[in-house]
Amino acid sequence: MAMSGFEGFEKRLELHFFGDDPVMVDNNLGLRLLGFESLEQVLNAVQCTVVSAVANQYFDAYVLSESSLFVYPTKIIIKTCGTTQLLKSIRPLIHYACNLGLTLCSCRYTRGSFIFPKAQPFPHTSFKEEVIYLEETLPTNLCYRKASVMPSKMTTHSWHVFTASDQSHVIPKDIYTLEVCMTELDRVLARKFFQPPGGTKSGDIAGKEMTKITGIGDINPRAMICDFAFDPCGYSMNGVHNDRYSTIHVTPEDGFSYASFECVGSIYDDDIEHLVGSLRKAVQVFRPGTLSVSTTCSSHEVWTRVAHALEPLGLKCRSCAADEFPAAGSIVFQTFTARRK
Repeated sequence: MAMSGFEGFEKRLELHFFGDDPVMVDNNLGLRLLGFESLEQVLNAVQCTVVSAVANQYFDAYVLSESSLFVYPTKIIIKTCGTTQLLKSIRPLIHYACNLGLTLCSCRYTRGSFIFPKAQPFPHTSFKEEVIYLEETLPTNLCYRKASVMPSKMTTHSWHVFTASDQSHVIPKDIYTLEVCMTELDRVLARKFFQPPGGTKSGDIAGKEMTKITGIGDINPRAMICDFAFDPCGYSMNGVHNDRYSTIHVTPEDGFSYASFECVGSIYDDDIEHLVGSLRKAVQVFRPGTLSVSTTCSSHEVWTRVAHALEPLGLKCRSCAADEFPAAGSIVFQTFTARRK
């Protein structure tokens, strides 16, 4: 916890592995064979814990005390907020994956601009320090590397990206990842993420109630939702639908209110209109004054639809930056603010 407030902006790490045992991978095992004790050791290094979990035939989804963890057979995604030390998860993850016969083949690290940067511990004291730590921690086979800060017209909003990959890593042409960061949340709507003083409901029960009363459950009705409400305030959820996930995290306090929405999908399997509808619904839950959207996808069709999706909600695109990364493909970073009345 920062002295001035809780840091809502997350750090996000995505690691891809490959193995020589196709039976283990094809049977949806791989990294999913990691025991809970091993995952706890990884999260101890990051300084967070599991508070709830759900799984299907494709992957395991964990709600953390600070955001989320997703474990696929050959891919792991960790997203943490506050003053967690996310990058310290890399070494133990590589170690445990190696014991399963898996080798790291790509890494992607992304984050927005911290609200309280001076409260961040090593190695997150600056993007420069993060990059140095990544460079020193990742194995040498990940030889294609790039670090970049994608700017916007607002000095408080920029997108930090580091990627690394080896020669074998193939970037999926159809998969997209949408990372939405929202600030200046509508105060009335943000109050829905506070628990009543003296309340005795568990985090699971209170989380389910928040999911229902806020409309989060309607964002993707097809998804199985794992949710959790924190005391006295705050909320997290993971949505699971087939091999796709979505996730929302909320820090509702006045002065540093923040919410994030992330989802992954395919331009072939999913109707783009479904993406547009989900994005609109997620933003309407919070009605932020400012938001940014990072779209990772080789297809231009996804990010061009983002602005069209948000315009009817009274949000104007203020800036747009694009760049290419060896382990991710195209990343487009857009910022929006509420139109002045």
